[in-house]
Amino acid sequence: MLCSSFKTLYSGLFGGIDPQVVEIQSSLKNPVSLQILANSITLTPGTITIGLDEASSRLKVAVLTPRPAKDIIPFEKHIKGMME
Repeated sequence: MLCSSFKTLYSGLFGGIDPQVVEIQSSLKNPVSLQILANSITLTPGTITIGLDEASSRLKVAVLTPRPAKDIIPFEKHIKGMME
C-alpha cells in the first residue's frame, strides 16, 4: 500500500495522471459484498468509488490513470469467497 501511495504521488508530480470514470460490472450479488468491494476500491490510492448500483452489480469508479477493471477490483474474488 505504501508503494501505491508513492506511485500516486509521483504520477501527480510528474504528469502521469489521465483521470477517467469507468463502470465496472461485478460478479458479486450480495449488497454487503458490493459495499465491501466499493470500500476496498476507495481505500486504494488513485481510485474512488463514486457510484454503486446494487440492482445491476455495477460500480462507477474514478481513476487517476487508466487500467484494466481486474486491476481496479483485485479483491473481488476474495470477497466472493468469504461472503457469497
